[in-house]
Amino acid sequence: MKILVPIKRVVDYNVKVRVKSDNTDVDLSNLKMSINPFCEIAVEEAVRLKEAGVASEVIAVSIGEKACQEQIRTALALGADRGIQIETDAKPQPLAIAKMLAKVVEEEQPQIVLMGKQTIDGDNNQTGQMLAALTNMPQGTFASEVKVDGDKVQVTREIDGGLVTVELNLPAVITTDLRLNEPRYASLPNIMKAKRKPIDVKTPADLGVEVADSLEVLKVEEPAGRSAGVMVESVDELIEKLRNTAKVI
Repeated sequence: MKILVPIKRVVDYNVKVRVKSDNTDVDLSNLKMSINPFCEIAVEEAVRLKEAGVASEVIAVSIGEKACQEQIRTALALGADRGIQIETDAKPQPLAIAKMLAKVVEEEQPQIVLMGKQTIDGDNNQTGQMLAALTNMPQGTFASEVKVDGDKVQVTREIDGGLVTVELNLPAVITTDLRLNEPRYASLPNIMKAKRKPIDVKTPADLGVEVADSLEVLKVEEPAGRSAGVMVESVDELIEKLRNTAKVI
């Protein structure tokens, strides 16, 4: 079984980002970049399925400028077998990304596409669902548990007050939530081995996909600052402030 894992290069989640002075975007100068955390969970799950004998090959694919090969190499160090980069200097929107991934799916014919439910920069939570629609594959989203049994996969997701499990026919698209697993750290020997693993470079034109911006970012702003908290002496004082100051009860 072949598993395709789309990954995205994003600002490391430990880094505090700054907005550009002209409010056009986030300033990415000299910031540490990493694999999107949800994508890293998808890589870990795919590697675990390979280690369990369920999968035979894990392919990491990323879309972006040449620098995203760094994140592909990280995925290879974590256990992926080979990488695909779709090189573009543009910032494609979710639909264009889904179309390019659909072409890769058509070429590679994976049984599972395992990907993060969203990225921490765009927070769109759209690409997996769009990819499932474009490839006519069933989708299991926000997975907190994945069990493959023959030509079917059970995907469990958390809902308000409990869990729900769906069973999908393979091939399928699965998007990962935080509780699915805890990604491993890449060891130094595996980092060295990853340098010798192949990365196939394509362009959107190779896939016949036009990367045109359909969305325009009008403005980016820092979140509003929070006011300082207030210490109260008793439960009665807390209730009084909630009722008369905050007016929430």
